[in-house]
Amino acid sequence: MLTDEAKIFIKAGKGGDGAVSFRHEKYVPKGGPDGGDGGDGGDIYLICKADVQTLTNYARKKEWLAESGENGRPKRQTGKDGEDLELIVPPGTVVKEKQEGDKSEGERIIHDFIKEDDRLLIARGGNGGWGNVHFASATRQAPFFAKKGTLGEERRLKLELKLIADIGIIGLPNSGKSTLLSRISNARPKIAPYPFTTLEPNLGVANFHGKELIFADIPGLITGASEGKGLGDKFLRHIERTRKLIHLIDINSRNLIEDYRIIRRELEQWSENLLRKEEIVVLNKIDTMLPKDSKKVAKEFSQKIGKNVLLASAISGLGINELLGKLI
Repeated sequence: MLTDEAKIFIKAGKGGDGAVSFRHEKYVPKGGPDGGDGGDGGDIYLICKADVQTLTNYARKKEWLAESGENGRPKRQTGKDGEDLELIVPPGTVVKEKQEGDKSEGERIIHDFIKEDDRLLIARGGNGGWGNVHFASATRQAPFFAKKGTLGEERRLKLELKLIADIGIIGLPNSGKSTLLSRISNARPKIAPYPFTTLEPNLGVANFHGKELIFADIPGLITGASEGKGLGDKFLRHIERTRKLIHLIDINSRNLIEDYRIIRRELEQWSENLLRKEEIVVLNKIDTMLPKDSKKVAKEFSQKIGKNVLLASAISGLGINELLGKLI
């Protein structure tokens, strides 16, 4: 199952403490200081990799700690640096952090991972402390103290995954989104004649006239989706990156206008930017009525919403090529 959100705590490694040590050599009764420095703590990096597709690892494990540096040793030996920790995230991951001192739910975006191998230092390890050899002077020849290592940075992060797709397929439950996705792409989503068959977004890749298109089927959009009803508030973010939207509507609906407006309202309430995306309105399931009747319905519907309307059948394939042609 797609995990597209996680809250984690990260802590970079602590720097090792400097050593307090003195030389013990034969015939040298009062050897000078020789305490080595502590090693630096490990840093934490976030790295984008395309072979990772979800945030499941971070939903299961909430705390991620980098290795601390080793303490300094006698004979001016520096402690070993802590190993860096690399956390792998999928393309489309947005990293957020709550504003310091902000009592509200406000969060700032730290980074948006889009490209493969994008790498971000997210928490810096602490510095190793100095051994007592650094503190010797003409007036202080035997310092019995050293510098402790500093703590590594720690942060509480929110990771959100926004799928990267060219085209988002939206519509009410049972409008035929999954069927359309399986018709035009390599995706094989679960399809059944009841609402909320699709419980997570599905991605599919289609090739049309030599151009590759990535489609995302967005489930769970109903009235109140942007406020947490149904499944929509979990998945509305996944259409924020798309170039265009296919708005699919069942032509057999008793109220096509209301079906259309429900989805448009939810898009607006989530983000007005979604309303600015190019929208291709499609009346689906035209195989269930005579061609003259479907054309009449489409004409009346088009006039009411002030937009061109395409006719298609995801089951039979009618109108699919015309639809794909509008997407290139």
